[in-house]
Amino acid sequence: MEIPVLIKILISLTIILVANKVIKNLAISILAGTATLALWSGHSISEIGSIAWKEFSHLDNAMLSAIIFLVIWLSSQMAKAGIMGDLVNTIKAKLSVKGAIAVLPAIIGLLPMPGGAIFSAPLVDDCDEKSIIDPVLKTKINYWFRHIWEYTWPLYPGLILTSNIVDLPIWQLFLLGIPMTLAAVITGYFFLLRKVKNQDIVKQKAGKGILKLIAPIVVVIVVYIIILIFFPKISQISKYLPMSIGLISAMILLQFERPLTASDWKTVIINKKPVIMVLIVVLVSIYGAFIEARMPNGVLLMDQMRIELDNLGIPIITLIMIIPFVSGLATGITVGFAGASIPIAMSLLGSDPAFYQILSTVSLAFSFGFMGVMMSPVHICLIVTNEHFKTSLVKSLTSLLPLIISMLIFALLYSQVIIRAIFL
Repeated sequence: MEIPVLIKILISLTIILVANKVIKNLAISILAGTATLALWSGHSISEIGSIAWKEFSHLDNAMLSAIIFLVIWLSSQMAKAGIMGDLVNTIKAKLSVKGAIAVLPAIIGLLPMPGGAIFSAPLVDDCDEKSIIDPVLKTKINYWFRHIWEYTWPLYPGLILTSNIVDLPIWQLFLLGIPMTLAAVITGYFFLLRKVKNQDIVKQKAGKGILKLIAPIVVVIVVYIIILIFFPKISQISKYLPMSIGLISAMILLQFERPLTASDWKTVIINKKPVIMVLIVVLVSIYGAFIEARMPNGVLLMDQMRIELDNLGIPIITLIMIIPFVSGLATGITVGFAGASIPIAMSLLGSDPAFYQILSTVSLAFSFGFMGVMMSPVHICLIVTNEHFKTSLVKSLTSLLPLIISMLIFALLYSQVIIRAIFL
C-alpha cells in the first residue's frame, strides 16, 4: 500500500524535530528530513542531486543568503552605532516593558525580509534589563509579533503573489487581512504579553525621535518600494535584489550619520553567526524545493496530496484548510505555501465562483497556510530566534499551539460567517 503524501511530509518534519532534539544539530537534522522526503517521493540519487544543485545554484538562493548577511550586518552596525540602545530606550520611555517588547518586533516586521526576526531578537532582549523573562517566552513574543503584518502589509511577497494568483488588487487583500492582524495582536496579548511582568526600572529620557532612530529601516522600505514601482526589471533579476539594495543603502546612510571605525567594521563583518544562519537557510530552501518539485510520475507533490485527500471524500472546505496548512508547515515560507496551494484551493471553487466565495476562500486558505508557516520547524525566523535565545525548537513550537489554534478558529469563523454575512 502506497503511503499518502500527507503522511510522508509529516514524518519528514517529525524527523527534523526529533533529530534536532537528539543530536542538537539543526543542519544535519534538516538534511535527514530532506533525504527522507526525497527518497520516499520516489526520486533517484541522481534526481535528488539535480534538484538540490538546481536550488543551491539558483540566483535567488544566493541573493537570499546575501540578505541574511546584510540583515545581520545592519543589525550589528546599528548596535555598534548606538541606534539599537537608543531605540529601545526611546520606546521604553514611552511604553512599559510589556508594550516595548511587542512594539519593537512589530516595527521590524514592516521589513518584508526573510529571517528578519534575527533583527528584532536583540531588541527584545534589551527590553529585559533584569533578565527575568523566560527565554522561551521572549522567543515566542519576538516570533509572533514580528509576523502580525503578513496578512495585510502590501510589501510582503506572499501577499503580492496571492494577489496575482487570485486576480484581486492588493488593496482588497489589505482590507481583507485587517481582522486577522487584529486577531493576531489580541491573541499575542492574551497568551504572551500577560505573562510579562513590568520591571521596576529607571526610565531614561526619550532623546531622539523614533522616526530618526528607525531611519535605516525606513530607508530599506522606501528603496524597496521605489525599485518595485519605478525599476521593476531589477526585481526580475531576483526577487530578493530590491531588498538587498535597500539594506546596502541603509548601511551607507547610517555610516554617514554615525560612522564606525575600521575596527568596529571588522567585528561587524567577521562574524560566524551569519555563516551558520546562511547554511541553515540554504538547507531549508533545498527541503522546500522537494516540496515544490514534481515526482518521478510528473505530478506535483501538492497536487498528489489534493488527489489523495479528494479520493477520501473529504469536504471541499476541509481541503481548503488542510492543503494550505500542510503546505505552509512543509515549506516554512509564505511564498512557498501561496504558490503551491492557493491555486489548488481556488480550483476547488469551480469555474464561476461568486465574489464572496473568492474572498472567503482566499481568507481561509491564506490564514490556514500562514498558521502552517508559523508552526513549521523549517521557518527561518523561528530557527534564527531559537538560535539567538538558545531555546528548544520543539518547546517553542508546542507552546505556540494555543495561539495557533485560536487563530485557526477565528480564521474559520471570519471566512465562513463574517465575510458571508457582509456580502450575502
